[in-house]
Amino acid sequence: MKKKKRLISQLYPSYLLIVFISLTAVSWYASDAMRNFFFAQTADVLETRTKLLESRIIKHLSPLNEKSVDLTCKEIGGISETRITVVLPSGKVIGDSEEDPRSMDNHSDRKEVRAAISGNIGDSTRFSRTLQQKMMYVAIPLIKDNKILGVLRISIPVTSVDNALKSIQRKIALGGLFIALLAAIISLFVARRISEPLEEMKKSADRFAEGDLAHRLPVPDTKEMEALGEAMNQMAAQLDSRIKSAIRRKNELETVLSSMLEGVIAVDMDERIISVNQVAAMIFNGKPEKFKGQSIQEAIRVSELQRFVKRALLSVESIEDDIVLEHNEERVLNMHSSSLQDAEKKRAGILVVINDVTKLRRLENVRRDFVANVSHEIKTPLTAIKGFVETLHDGTVEKPEDIERFFEIIIKHINRLDAIVEDLLTLSKIEQEDTGEKEIKFETGSIKDVLETAIQVCQAKADKKNIHIKSICDKGITTRIDPALLDQAIVNILDNAIKYSEKESAVYVECSSMEKEIIISIKDQGIGITKKHLPRLFERFYRVDKARSRELGGTGLGLAIAKHIVQTHGGRISVESTPGKGSAFTIHLPSTN
Repeated sequence: MKKKKRLISQLYPSYLLIVFISLTAVSWYASDAMRNFFFAQTADVLETRTKLLESRIIKHLSPLNEKSVDLTCKEIGGISETRITVVLPSGKVIGDSEEDPRSMDNHSDRKEVRAAISGNIGDSTRFSRTLQQKMMYVAIPLIKDNKILGVLRISIPVTSVDNALKSIQRKIALGGLFIALLAAIISLFVARRISEPLEEMKKSADRFAEGDLAHRLPVPDTKEMEALGEAMNQMAAQLDSRIKSAIRRKNELETVLSSMLEGVIAVDMDERIISVNQVAAMIFNGKPEKFKGQSIQEAIRVSELQRFVKRALLSVESIEDDIVLEHNEERVLNMHSSSLQDAEKKRAGILVVINDVTKLRRLENVRRDFVANVSHEIKTPLTAIKGFVETLHDGTVEKPEDIERFFEIIIKHINRLDAIVEDLLTLSKIEQEDTGEKEIKFETGSIKDVLETAIQVCQAKADKKNIHIKSICDKGITTRIDPALLDQAIVNILDNAIKYSEKESAVYVECSSMEKEIIISIKDQGIGITKKHLPRLFERFYRVDKARSRELGGTGLGLAIAKHIVQTHGGRISVESTPGKGSAFTIHLPSTN
């Protein structure tokens, strides 16, 4: 790329060139005019001299006396310091003040002589081979009785004229040099006067480009520069205002995006990411700056998301879909697209809003399972009751012992329905208390007292199977609890431990206090639970062995109730189990000590 020149380096040489050309032209014209003037003056002087000598020469030509003519030429030439030559019409030189006429060439070919022979006054300036110097010649015809008798030519060296001209030219050159120097200084001043305001504007423009829009450039004193300076200052002020406004809007937008619970990804029509908020970056395990400017395929290697973006870009309408993201755990993401438009209202891309609906979808699945399970759990005893009642109503059963057995079965199923309804009401009550709709009355209570009460409730069932319940708990372990609710949770767990334990085994109930929590452990030596069932063990109506659970009289809600009671107390419940070796349920409660 061609290197750019500064303005002063373009203006100043231009001014100097103009001055140089002007001075050269003036000097040449002045020298030429003076030269012509001097030569014209010299020619006039010589012409005057020839006319003064005309009469003295003519008297020696008629009759012709060559010797007298030559002597007269030498006499007058010596006095006037002028070379005088007399030439006959034939070109023969008959008199000369400097040389012997006999040794001189025929002069008929001389310009001035030819002109004089023709009857005119002739002049010429040329180098004389005879005298070996530059001479000016003026010749006039010598006429008597209208007859040209000869030619009188007077000449002088022009060396003096040349010397005078050279002296004048030197003076002109010195004067021109002085004028050129003065013009150069003035040109430099003018060039700087023009370029310096532009340099200042350039520096100010650089500061504007660097972001210093608060800077204002000084306004020059020339009208055009003043208008340009004011325009640049006004431009900087407007640009500063617009940039601040854009930054403010950008910050507001970033604040809104960062405070959103949803993930947001903006994608252009070429599938390149324009912007990503913090939530979306966290969902896809990255930082916002990592994704910006990359294609969706490079930045986020989730094929379902990539296909969704392609469909959204091809679709004029908004689209919505769920995708499953599998990383450490399965997550369900709800994607919703909307169009992005530029300043000209043309489509510039799409905005993808991402909601993590994993919990919502799980709740929906739980709700569906719950409805199905409740329907099934209630329908089974109702079907049995209906069947036995219809049989009794038809009167087909006549034996009293059969009628008695039917009534016992009906009562059993009614009791089961009552237990299910009771557990559902209990669960509903606990959930309302957990969400704050009903206030739980916490009090500082002894964990040992709660455990003893629960053991007393379950002792009769344990005695039937000859199961020994062993309890270890310090009387001094206390925390804020609702004794009745916590008692119900422990009873539910302890009842399950007894129910699924073999006869003549043992159940261990232990309580210990840690620094920040109280741990209640209930261990049995029962049949145990396989690992695949453990994550869903606390779901409502979930059973590991449905047939055995119904046979043993469970509603399928005991552990769900226990879990919600513990959560209401700000704690958590966990389980560990090995098939054939038993299970261990652990309740973690916050300590208030």
